[in-house]
Amino acid sequence: MPGLKTLALTVAVRGGARWENETRLGWSHLLEHLVFKGAGDMGARDIVERIEAEGGTINAATGYERTSFEVRALDGSLGLAMQVVSDLVFRPRLDPAEIEREKDVVAQEIAEAFDTPDDHVFEMAQTKAFASQSMGRPILGSVESLAPVTRESIGDWRARLYSPDRMVVAVSGAVDEAELLALAERWFGQAVATPAEAPEPATFTGGAATLSRKIEQANIVFQLPSVSATDPDLPAMRLFTEILGGGMASRLFQSAREERGLAYAIDAYQEAYEDIGVLGVYAGAAADRAVELADVCAGEIRALATDGPTDAELSRAKAVLKAGLWMSDESPASRAGRNAAQTLIYGAPVSSDDSAARIAAATADDLRRVGQRVLATGLSATSVLGPKAAHAAGAAFVKGLAK
Repeated sequence: MPGLKTLALTVAVRGGARWENETRLGWSHLLEHLVFKGAGDMGARDIVERIEAEGGTINAATGYERTSFEVRALDGSLGLAMQVVSDLVFRPRLDPAEIEREKDVVAQEIAEAFDTPDDHVFEMAQTKAFASQSMGRPILGSVESLAPVTRESIGDWRARLYSPDRMVVAVSGAVDEAELLALAERWFGQAVATPAEAPEPATFTGGAATLSRKIEQANIVFQLPSVSATDPDLPAMRLFTEILGGGMASRLFQSAREERGLAYAIDAYQEAYEDIGVLGVYAGAAADRAVELADVCAGEIRALATDGPTDAELSRAKAVLKAGLWMSDESPASRAGRNAAQTLIYGAPVSSDDSAARIAAATADDLRRVGQRVLATGLSATSVLGPKAAHAAGAAFVKGLAK
């Protein structure tokens, strides 16, 4: 990206919580923590100090389908960034004492997520959407599932999870291609691939979850099966989601908040996994108005799927999504992360021009069709966390969809 003084490095691997079974629940996330406790010739403090001494930052994240390591740094720091991340993924120390300490740290993280209603309610919905599957288990795992981890077992899991044949190195910003290729060969080219079993295909099962909590607001999530990352209808589904609840001009914001005052926070989202997707709605509402809110949400989904969008709504949604593409292009970190993820999914990055063309080509009929695809399954996953008076919202949402 000409003219920039910084760069962004993303090293992403196609592997995460979805590759786990019940006996390894949470191991991928724990491993991501552990590699920062020492790798190569670096201790935990050395890792961050080497990056920060050059004005950079380093972070990592574990998801269901990908684990990513990210470095932001000044021009000229690519060699250091590549060396540090290479040590993290291929040469972590995995000291037994650190493993036991980090189990306690993750236990606190698990407790924090449980204590945060607008986090835990999503976990509840995911568990119902993908019951008895790795996609429905918490990424953080549990205290019990992490207890058996040893240096040998987590080392074996690292070799399987961080296998270079499922890894992408992406850099954006102040980077020279020849330098990048030489560094990639030096720091990643000698790694040995370790085959791992492919995860089982995901199936949206659906169900309802409630949890009483003495808090002021009810936290509510409604989920419906949607399209995957490779489905040709993904652009139409993203437009559908944007019109439904993507911003202040969206149907849900206007009908639930502005017209009825049912919720302060309400939005819709689309999660596109490799072989399945989820259309979701999150809202925070007063417990005694949760049922009314659920009926409004179901009604807006049904109406958009039946009648389609107006011309103005479709035009606005296309402008918003295209603006997001261009804004992402102007951020080295966003570009590196997006290119890495797309290469893992599609085999190569997808240009913003191509993505914008697919968005522009979507019609109102396309949005009606994807909406009908969502409703045709008859499945939903609902979760309500908060006062007991709100617990009927899940059933009200299901009833509202069937009207």
